[in-house]
Amino acid sequence: ESGGRLGHGIEKDFSRPRLVEFLAVTNVEFVASGEYHTCVVSTAGDLFTWGDGTHNARLLGHGTDVSHWIPKRVSGALEGLQVLSIACGTWHSALATSNGKLFTFGDGTFGVLGHGDRESAAYPKEVQLLNGLKTIKVACGVWHTAAIVEVSGQFGANISSRKLFTWGDGDKHRLGHGNKETYLLPTCVSSLIDYNFHQLACGHTITVALTSSGHVFTMGGTAYGQLGNPGSDGKLPCLVQEKLVGEFVEEISCGAYHVAVLTSRSEVFTWGRGANGRLGHGDIEDRRTPTLIESLKDRHVKNISCGSNFTSCICIHKWVSGADQSVCSGCRQAFGFTRKRHNCYNCGLVHCHACSSKKALKAALAPTPGKPHRVCDACYIKLKSAEVGNASNLNRKSAGSRPSIDGRERLDRGEIRSSRLLLSPNTELVKYLEIMTGKPGTRFDAASQMRGSQVPSTLQLRDVGLPSTFVAFQNAFKPATPPATPPTQSPINSRSSSPYSRRPSPPRSSTNTFSKNVIESLRKSNELLNQEVSKLQNQVPVIYLFAVKSLKQKCGTQDMEILKLRKNAQEHASYAAKESSKFKEAKEVVKSITDQLKEIIEKLPSEVSESETLKAINTQAEAFLKTHGTTEASMESSNDQRMEYSVDTTAVPSNYSSENESRSSEASAVRGGVEKEITEQFEPGVYITYVNRNGGKIFRRVRF
Repeated sequence: ESGGRLGHGIEKDFSRPRLVEFLAVTNVEFVASGEYHTCVVSTAGDLFTWGDGTHNARLLGHGTDVSHWIPKRVSGALEGLQVLSIACGTWHSALATSNGKLFTFGDGTFGVLGHGDRESAAYPKEVQLLNGLKTIKVACGVWHTAAIVEVSGQFGANISSRKLFTWGDGDKHRLGHGNKETYLLPTCVSSLIDYNFHQLACGHTITVALTSSGHVFTMGGTAYGQLGNPGSDGKLPCLVQEKLVGEFVEEISCGAYHVAVLTSRSEVFTWGRGANGRLGHGDIEDRRTPTLIESLKDRHVKNISCGSNFTSCICIHKWVSGADQSVCSGCRQAFGFTRKRHNCYNCGLVHCHACSSKKALKAALAPTPGKPHRVCDACYIKLKSAEVGNASNLNRKSAGSRPSIDGRERLDRGEIRSSRLLLSPNTELVKYLEIMTGKPGTRFDAASQMRGSQVPSTLQLRDVGLPSTFVAFQNAFKPATPPATPPTQSPINSRSSSPYSRRPSPPRSSTNTFSKNVIESLRKSNELLNQEVSKLQNQVPVIYLFAVKSLKQKCGTQDMEILKLRKNAQEHASYAAKESSKFKEAKEVVKSITDQLKEIIEKLPSEVSESETLKAINTQAEAFLKTHGTTEASMESSNDQRMEYSVDTTAVPSNYSSENESRSSEASAVRGGVEKEITEQFEPGVYITYVNRNGGKIFRRVRF
């Protein structure tokens, strides 16, 4: 006990489970707890919280820092809304409502509340970024939050998928975005965009997600092997394989640094930190891969749950062998040729036919809980009492039957796994007809049938994917409004044992009333469907946002490459200018020497100036000047042209190189009659042309 978090109203520790007296008359459907507070969701969709509120974290959602030692209902923004599920972290809480809205409250450090800031919230506050989308599940870590959100697909408004969103502190890569940054708003995990998710859990530095196909993904810290994949660094989500290959995982749970999963074969695998024996393998060793708990192999495990440093599970009763028991567990009479053995599908004990002649729904050991199975008299009374209580709660609900969560979802596994509906219509029809029939031998009449089939209306089940034929069937059997003066009851109706038969039975409606009810029901259904279609059409698909983001990143990368290529082109141009200036200086020197040679020839005597040696020298000098004069002119013109389009061609250097090679070959062909020009690549993007003369190389031009 600390700050009243146990809800008993006294400061006292309890070593055994004790009933919370304040909630004794309330049917509880979901419970979650943090380190200092506890939250409960009733079957009516109300949220109750209690615990230590003196940490200035607004943990309880009542708007104050006052501690509450007994459960108190949370109002405010949740008035008129029906809470489906809630998750508690150390310093904050998050909840999902029946209409798909996500609310958070508590300490907002690291943006863990998802409101775009780091402010705390004293009352439940809706996460505006997910407004218009439908939140299915939510989980809380110490300083991060994860949610499964239903988004519309890109192929049409009627196709939706369940994606994983995370936000908060990104340390240890626990958010799965590939970095350690803090995210103040819910962000979809882009690396898992191709998967649909069914369940999720959060630890201190880890996030675990379960896909609809039964695969487990983990992301976050690797200190104790809690990822279940020794080859992963945790920066991006990794698939847990090893002994889970070929297994269909149905439920996951996560502690501070360990993970537990339950498969379709009722086998439990754990991995991560092994301190305090939390993994259930008989030691305190860490496990880096999924390991089967051998001690639970002979048990039929229904549910698993992890605390910070412990693990718990719920196992249903084991069958009792009839050969080991010679007398009936009820009447204690010996079995014989005429007294046969029968096992109860709820407690598993052996009874005779007289003590186990009744059948009931949702028996603990039933292979299909949606169908009636043989149970003993004691279990029949218990199951019927619970069934009547649930039926009365259904009448008080304003939003009707809600999707089953966690425990009840697995209890109705047979119907839900195949259809993935939030409610099984066949199961509900069988259940209400069973209530209607009452005790064995009671006559079946139409009025009782109408009372027994009062399943929630179309308006209440608008979020449930039921066939249109079932909706019409359901509304068709609704009784018409009784007249002001009730008719006299028949003896048959007075004997009905249905829990709904406390008031006089209404008369059978006429054919006209029946048709009007069907038409009105279909009209309302069409209106609701049209509203849903228009709502989904106004939503912007999240997938398009990721496409725009990736395109922006690609454009930025290409811009950087263009700038780099432009810089290289400018460097090559400056290098060519320097070489050209050197060439001009050399030409000026040769020209000066030639002029001096002419002056010397003029001053010399005629017999000396007309000698063959001087004439040869003069001829070579003039030829050199003439040749290099034309070369300089052509090089200047070509340099001007290349400088004009060098920037435009930097983005496609391969095309530019092939174009230069073709041009150099053409130039060589033109001059092939006089001299053979050779073009070589000086460095990437730079080409020089020269000719071999007198055993040496004479520079011609440079190209870029």
